[in-house]
Parts: sequence; C-alpha cells; structure tokens
Amino acid sequence: MGSIMVESEVPGLADERVNILLVDDRPDKLLALETVLASLGQHLVLAHSGTEALRHLLKQEFALIVLDVSMPGMDGFELLREIRALGSDAGGSVPVIAMTALVTHADGRRILNAGFQAYLPKPFTPDRLVETIMTVLDD
Repeated sequence: MGSIMVESEVPGLADERVNILLVDDRPDKLLALETVLASLGQHLVLAHSGTEALRHLLKQEFALIVLDVSMPGMDGFELLREIRALGSDAGGSVPVIAMTALVTHADGRRILNAGFQAYLPKPFTPDRLVETIMTVLDD
C-alpha cells in the first residue's frame, strides 16, 4: 500500500488536494498509475483488491476512484455495486472511472449503464488518463 503527494502541476487542482483511490490487482499497473498521476499533486491511495478498496472507503473520503474492471474475486462491477451500497455518508456517491481492455460499443454502454462516470479502454496514454480524471473531477 502506498501513497504519494507532490506539488500540483495541473491547473485547477493546485488549490486543494483531494484523495484519489486507485484499484488494480496488478502491482505493476498500480505503480504505473501512481507514476503518471503524481503530476496531479493529489493524495493517491492504492488498493490491490476490491476488499482493500472498500476498507479505504470506510476510513476516509475520496474525490474519485479509478479501478480496473477485471480483477479476481470482486470484479469492478461488483465493487461499484458495493461502493454505491455504502451510501453517500461513506463514499457511496464518489465518481468512479473504469479501466478496461477490449471495449466494444456495447461494453461501453454496459459500463456507463452500471453507474461508472467514465471508462478508459486499455491501453491508454498517460495524457488520456489525466484528461479523463480532470474531466470527471471538474464535473
């Protein structure tokens, strides 16, 4: 479990640090996300499973969650249902971005209909990741 905070280089987020929860079962993917998102200057919290993510949500507030849809055990769809079941007082209304491989138009509709605010088809560029996060945080 790790976190990183640096000075923000992204306009609009310099005034206020927020917590962003990153969820992926692959440590290498979490490290890549953390490295790319360090430029945002926000407090990044890492979770290696849906269960670990829920524990973090019960302990602190998050402005955003970025999660992998395909994880063993609790997948991203189940995790989203569990997050929404927490209710707004425990982070149940926090925006969630899905990361997923091989997205067809039907897959994209399914992801958005499930309640994700956005999705990132893998592979994605660092710029696309930051752009998506900034768009969701600005809404």
